[in-house]
Amino acid sequence: MADIKNVKTSDAELKDRLVAINRVTKVTKGGRTFSFSAIVVVGNENGLVGWGLGKANEVTTAIAKGVEAAKKNLIKVPVYKGTIPHEQLSRYGGAQVFIKPASHGTGVKAGGAMRSVLESVGVTDVLAKSKGSSNPHNLVKATFNALAELRDAHAIAEQRGVSLDKVFNG
Repeated sequence: MADIKNVKTSDAELKDRLVAINRVTKVTKGGRTFSFSAIVVVGNENGLVGWGLGKANEVTTAIAKGVEAAKKNLIKVPVYKGTIPHEQLSRYGGAQVFIKPASHGTGVKAGGAMRSVLESVGVTDVLAKSKGSSNPHNLVKATFNALAELRDAHAIAEQRGVSLDKVFNG
């Protein structure tokens, strides 16, 4: 499993993408009170990505809070020639995601919330399918679980204590 670390990075590198905004209504004695929750994904499009949830009474404030939260939980994802190293299946709650490497020129074949996460990572060619729930919160978390479990050949060789040739031929 990929190490989830506090990765130091400059704010200028990270690009934020808004995945979903949810308007929440609270009915009180004085009437209806609206607040907003925004789920945001930030990434440098070079293997570094994070997600955050911001809640506030205004949309812009909620997005800003989401971006700040996303910068606090960044993960490093192995990207190999614009795609991922291997297939991965993951789930979170009712959402299940399947991501699969694709050849050059395929593009990002993914829907909605998954597309935002995969583009923020910097993956240019990938096939992805979401099964089960289409709730954007759970889809983002399931996609992050899948990306965090990805390992490249160097990581496997290091973990097993063998050479790269042994990983492929062993």
